[in-house]
Amino acid sequence: MTGAAPPRLLDAKGRIKRKLRVSLTDRCNLRCHYCMPEHPTWLPRAQLMDNAELQRLVGLFVRTLGITELRLTGGEPLLRPDVPELVRMLAALRSEGLQRIALTSNGVRLAPVAAALRDAGLDDLNISIDAITPETFTALTRGQLAPVLEGIASAKAAGLPIKLNCVVIKNANEAEVLPLTQWAKARGLPLRFIEFMPLDARKSWSSEKVVSEDEIVALLSSHYQLKPLPRASDPAQYYSVDEDYRIGVISTISKPFCASCDRLRLDARGQLYTCLFSATATDLLTPLRAGASDAELLALIRTAVWHKPAGYAEQPGYVERPITMHHLGG
Repeated sequence: MTGAAPPRLLDAKGRIKRKLRVSLTDRCNLRCHYCMPEHPTWLPRAQLMDNAELQRLVGLFVRTLGITELRLTGGEPLLRPDVPELVRMLAALRSEGLQRIALTSNGVRLAPVAAALRDAGLDDLNISIDAITPETFTALTRGQLAPVLEGIASAKAAGLPIKLNCVVIKNANEAEVLPLTQWAKARGLPLRFIEFMPLDARKSWSSEKVVSEDEIVALLSSHYQLKPLPRASDPAQYYSVDEDYRIGVISTISKPFCASCDRLRLDARGQLYTCLFSATATDLLTPLRAGASDAELLALIRTAVWHKPAGYAEQPGYVERPITMHHLGG
């Protein structure tokens, strides 16, 4: 990086923003019910940011606002055939202060492009896998497990660091906690369990369906020796497992971590959501296409971030908004 570091991007509660999640598409090739409506409608492609628009906005966040970590999400980002090219383009921002480019995928289309992503400059990826039992996986996603496992194997063979994410829902896949842990532990693959959040597109969430961090730990403790590890800036609380593995739990519902949130989200339409639970967004793409200057765009971003809400911790429950999780990413 050259020159002085950019000023810190702060909200009114003193939280510094370091991470930007960018959705590349609202399209997905799975139908996880906690993410997708029963009959999704896709955004017209003309409404989505093209690569040049994405590069300009992300460049402002990095070089001027101090964002150091990017995560590319969807929908399923690998439905865009140009993701390796996009990663390579964004990697040029490393000289401006960018430190990490990550990607979140369902893994279905990962195998053919894993090596290309690594060569383009991808640092690591998260793969969503909510069951290791094929029948349960299909019931949850309407997809097949085999391509996901192939994608995981290909990414590992390519030398890409991997984390596995599993959303745990009571009476749906809580029985997968132990077998998925056994499978991941045997392969040395980091695994995180995520509490079911009230963001599903079908309004099926209820507190009774949440498998809490304490419940997940109790399930694991029936088979393993668990010890909590010191909490870091990561949203997950980590535990050592038999002293030779570690597992994470993201407990947004039972133990919210909103007070330390350092993330922002830019959806595929260039809408800036300052919180995963935000009801509204700030449109950056329309003014960009209308010829807004960098200074004008930066003013919109700073104002939106300054007014970032406190988060789920202060306003638990559903958020009424016109988009669902497959638009915004996790």
